[in-house]
Amino acid sequence: MSEPLTHKIAATYRELGRRGFVPGSAGNVSVRSTKGMLITPSGCSADAVTGADIVAVTFDGRTRNGTPSSEWPMHAAIYRAFADAQAIVHTHSDACTALACLNDPLPAFHYMITAFGGNDVRCAPYVTFGTPELAQRAVAALQDRSACLLANHGMIVHAASLDRALTNAIILESLCRQYLLARAAGTPRLLSTDEIAAARERFRTYGPLSVPGRKS
Repeated sequence: MSEPLTHKIAATYRELGRRGFVPGSAGNVSVRSTKGMLITPSGCSADAVTGADIVAVTFDGRTRNGTPSSEWPMHAAIYRAFADAQAIVHTHSDACTALACLNDPLPAFHYMITAFGGNDVRCAPYVTFGTPELAQRAVAALQDRSACLLANHGMIVHAASLDRALTNAIILESLCRQYLLARAAGTPRLLSTDEIAAARERFRTYGPLSVPGRKS
């Protein structure tokens, strides 16, 4: 018998906690459902969350059990805007948050940037967490992308599956850390438009990456 989806969501959140991506309860995970989404609860630490804690919430905020993460409006807006978004991971992981606090995008310093759909990972301007305004800015930053930074806040990724969303969150954190290290050592060389296009073409047969616009 397959593992219940709520247990998989809780396990993903615990894994983010194990990696130090969601200090305290600073982050959330969701999966699209037939009536909205299943999302981690408000104020629950990663080491304590279980499948029984996962909250079912509609895109207009109606719940059947518990209190959803305060960022549920951002998740709902992303699901509404992007039909290919089936799972979302939002974290305050160190490197992503550090770059977001500089209010800088992650540029094309490495070909893996193309895994997120373009020649950079944009940084959405700062607004208060949990607000409709943040949801709108995240959606704007995610146009033709599967990830963005959130200024003075953290990061968010969406993907076609929960496993892929977790993997993409790990990749994004690694890239942000590498970029910050390179920037501390000097001026990173950025890839040209042609070089990014060539890398993006290679990704068409690379594997199950959630690249917006990628043809299988």
